[in-house]
Amino acid sequence: MDDTGLVNLRTPRDDLVGETDLGADRFGLGDGPFERYERTLEVQAGDDGTHRVTERFSYRMAMPVWWVIFWWPMRHGLKGRSNPWWAPPDRLDARAARVLSLLALIQIVDGYLGTVITQTITFAADEFDRGDTAQGMTLALVRLGIIVALVVVALADRKGRRSLLIGAAAIAVVATALGAASPGLWFLGGTQMVARGLTMGLGILIGVFAAEELPRGSRAYGVSILALAAALGAGMAVWVLPVADLHERGWRIVYLVPLLVLPGLVAVARRLPESQRFAANRPAPDHTDHLRPASRTVEHRRLLLLAVTAFLLLLFAAPASQFQNDFLKDHRGYSASGIALFTLLTSTPAGIGIFAAGRLADTRGRRGVGAVGLVGGTIFVVAGYYAAGGLMWAGHLVGVVIGSLTVALGVYGPELFSTTHRARANGIIVTLGVLGSATGLILVGALVDRLDNYGHALAIVGIGPLLAAVLVMAQFPETARVELETLNPDDAPIPDAPPPG
Repeated sequence: MDDTGLVNLRTPRDDLVGETDLGADRFGLGDGPFERYERTLEVQAGDDGTHRVTERFSYRMAMPVWWVIFWWPMRHGLKGRSNPWWAPPDRLDARAARVLSLLALIQIVDGYLGTVITQTITFAADEFDRGDTAQGMTLALVRLGIIVALVVVALADRKGRRSLLIGAAAIAVVATALGAASPGLWFLGGTQMVARGLTMGLGILIGVFAAEELPRGSRAYGVSILALAAALGAGMAVWVLPVADLHERGWRIVYLVPLLVLPGLVAVARRLPESQRFAANRPAPDHTDHLRPASRTVEHRRLLLLAVTAFLLLLFAAPASQFQNDFLKDHRGYSASGIALFTLLTSTPAGIGIFAAGRLADTRGRRGVGAVGLVGGTIFVVAGYYAAGGLMWAGHLVGVVIGSLTVALGVYGPELFSTTHRARANGIIVTLGVLGSATGLILVGALVDRLDNYGHALAIVGIGPLLAAVLVMAQFPETARVELETLNPDDAPIPDAPPPG
C-alpha cells in the first residue's frame, strides 16, 4: 500500500474496537467486547515507494458460549475499519458484552419455560378430555402467577438483580418439571402458575439488568438480542413437541427437558456480576424513597401509559399465540409434527424483524417502529386465522415478522423508571399485560366455543393493539440514545469504569 494507506493502518481504530497506541506498530485494547486484544503491523518498504504490510490480530472475545457464533463475523469485521451491520450501534465494552451474553443464556431457558404450556395445552386437554373453554380457563389461571412475579421483582429492587435472577430460574425449572406428573388439567395449571410466575419475573429482571448495563445507543439492540434468545428457547420447546405424537402422554416429556440446564445455570451464576446501576443506587437501609414529588408524578404517569398499552397489546397477542395449536389441530387437522413444522417455518423468520427492530429503534427511534409492528402484525395475523392452505401460512408469516417490530417498545419499561423502582414498575406493567392476556384468553375461548371461528374472535380483540398504536404515537416519549440518568434525574450515575488492564 501507499503512504496514505499505511498512515491509516497506523491510526488507532475507533469502530468495532477502540484501540490504544502501544508504540512500535502495536495497538492494545482501549474499549471493546474483548477480554484481551492486540493488533500488530509488520511493515516492509518496497522499491517503488509502496509498503508491504502484514496486519495481525490476537484477541479473546468477552462472549461466553456465544463466541462460537461470532468468531467468523468478528474475524471479518476486524478486517474492515467500520462498524459491521451485526454489531450494536454503540460499541459494547467487555463487561457489557459478557453480561449480555450471560443474560441471553438465561433468556433461552426463560423462553423455553414460557412456551411449554402453550405448546402442550391442547394435547393435555385431549388426555384429560377437556374442551376449549377449559383450556382458556387454565391458561388464564396460569396468568395468576404474576403474583409470584411481583414478589420476585419487589425483592430485586431491594436485594439486587443477580441473586433473584438465578434463584427464580432454578426454581422455575423444577416447578415446570413437576407438570410432567400432572393427574389432571388443574394440577398442570397449578404448577404452571408457579413456574410461569417465576419466568415472568425472570423475563422482567433480564430486561432491567440489560438496560442497566448496556450503553445508551444499544439498549434496544440488547432487547432485540434477548428477544431472539427467548425465541430460540421457545423454538426448542417446539423441537421437542413431536414426542406428543408418540403417545397420548408423550407431551409430558416437554416438561422434563429443562432439568438438563440446571448445571448451566450454576456456571452462569459464577460469572454474572451484580448490576452496576443497582450497586450505585442501592436502597437505603430504612427504605426511604429518594424520589422528588415531581419525579414521582412523572413515574406514575409513565406507569399508567405503559400498563394500558401492555393490556391492549396482550388482549390480542396472548390468544393469537396460545390458541394457535388448537386452531391448527382442531380447525385445520394438523398433527403435532405438522404444528411444529408450521410454527418453526412461520415463526423463525421473525428473527429478521426482531433484529431490525432493535437496530432501527436505536438509530431511528422507538415509536414509529413499534406502531408499525402493532398495526401491521395485527392485520396479517387476523387474516391468517381466516385463511387456509398457503394463504394461512403467508398471513401468519407476514404477521409474525411485522408484529415482531413491537420489540422496539420493550425497552421503554426499563428506561422510564428510576433504579430503585425499575423492577417493580415493570412488574406492575406486566401485571396489567397479564390481565389483558387473561381477558383475551377467556373472551376468545368463549367466542370460539360459541362461533366456532377463530378469525371472528381475534378480529374483535384485535381492536386492542390498534388503540395501543395510537397511544404510542401520541403519548410515548422518544428515548433513543438518551442516558438512563437523563430520563431519571434522581438516579446517581454509575462510577467510571476502570481502564482495561
